[in-house]
Amino acid sequence: VQLQASGGGLVQAGGSLRLSCAASGRTFNNYLMGWFRQAPGKEREFVAGIRWSSGITYYADSVKGRFTISRDNAKSTVYLQMNSLKPEDTAVYYCAASRGTGWIDHRAYDYWGQGTLVTVSS
Repeated sequence: VQLQASGGGLVQAGGSLRLSCAASGRTFNNYLMGWFRQAPGKEREFVAGIRWSSGITYYADSVKGRFTISRDNAKSTVYLQMNSLKPEDTAVYYCAASRGTGWIDHRAYDYWGQGTLVTVSS
């Protein structure tokens, strides 16, 4: 099983980025896919999640209305569209897959990608 995250970079405040998470090695139809982030000196936090089969989504309050998570079944890829970026969004972003039902607890996720760095300058 492999989750390959990409799309990070340096962007000015107010700008946009789209992260991608390519999933391979198994079928993820029954999985919950999540994006997490971890800033220096801080704990890993939930950002957004999507249930692959139904498309149901869930967002952290801090990103609601600015970020959108989606998936492309044909490409086995999950996306995180990030708009109106703020300096406090700066972090390493990770995609993850869970066979469970809980969105927020990173310990519930079974597989993790390698992370991609997002830096938002003020």
